[in-house]
Formats: sequence, C-alpha cells, structure tokens
Amino acid sequence: MIALVIGTNRPGAASAQVAAQVKEIYAAAGQDPQVLDLADLPPEIFDPSSYATKPEAFNRFSDTVLASKGIVWVTPEYNGSLPGVAKYFIDMLPFPESFEHRPVTFIGVSAGMWGALRPIEQLEAIFKYRQGLVFAHRVHLMPIGNLLDDNGRLTDPKAVERIEAQAKGFLEFVAQVKGGL
Repeated sequence: MIALVIGTNRPGAASAQVAAQVKEIYAAAGQDPQVLDLADLPPEIFDPSSYATKPEAFNRFSDTVLASKGIVWVTPEYNGSLPGVAKYFIDMLPFPESFEHRPVTFIGVSAGMWGALRPIEQLEAIFKYRQGLVFAHRVHLMPIGNLLDDNGRLTDPKAVERIEAQAKGFLEFVAQVKGGL
C-alpha cells in the first residue's frame, strides 16, 4: 500500500487538488493510495500532551504510514519552507520506524517559480535523517495557478506526464527495495 500525504491543512489547497489527480494516476497503475490529508488531523493532536500520549484519533495516520510500502508526499511552499503542520505531523509519528527503510517521493506545488524546491529539499533532509529511502525523481509544479483549471485539474499534459513517469519509477523502486507491493 502506498500512502499519499497532502502536506498542508490549508482549506482549498492546490496540494489537495493535485493529490486527487495523483491518486488517480496511481490507481491507473494498479495501486490504491491511502490519502492522509493533514487537514483531517484530529484537533487534539495539537495539545502539548500529545508528545507524551498520542490521541487515539491519530492512530489512523500513524497506522497508515507504518503499514505503507512507500509514501508520496505532495507539499506546497509556504514562506520558503514546508508548512508547519507537515513538520508537526512528522514529529508526531513514531521514531524511527515511520520512515526507516521506507521509500518516499515528492511532488512540489508552488505559486512561485521554483516549484517548492526548498520544502522538498527540507523534507528530503528529514527523511534521510530518519533513514528513509528517497526516490530521486521529484516533480515540481509551478506556477500552480497557471496549471489548474476551475475544477482543480492539471491542464498541462507535460505536468501530468511528469507525475505519471514519477509514479511508474517510484512503484518500480518500491517493488525493488520492499520485495513487491
């Protein structure tokens, strides 16, 4: 199983729109990614006591990550970095087993000209520190406002082709390092 993380909790985020299409691409490749939308994090996870005792409502998130063979992470760029909720989410997951020897790939969504390059680099550093297996084929979507139609669908066929190529390569990578899907 592949986990698909929407790395923001901002309402109406372009990352969520892109992730919906990414889910379709993986479904067409024979996978049914389990979507983890950080907008759905239980409010009680933000209580400082959660560092010591995770609320039961968070189990769906941590269990999905732990059961996954790989993670596809769709991240926006906020203020030259990843959203704070994404870092907090990572901090709440069990250490080290959440990412240790787990393949991960990244799709960056940005209004600016760099396609979320900075947050992807920051996430790669975190995943490498946590012994994750970073798949090198990144996809950067920018400027996202010019790539989505009124229904939140990618209109640029080359952008869709890049995601499809990434998905194909990532699934092969996961199968190779995890002994199948």
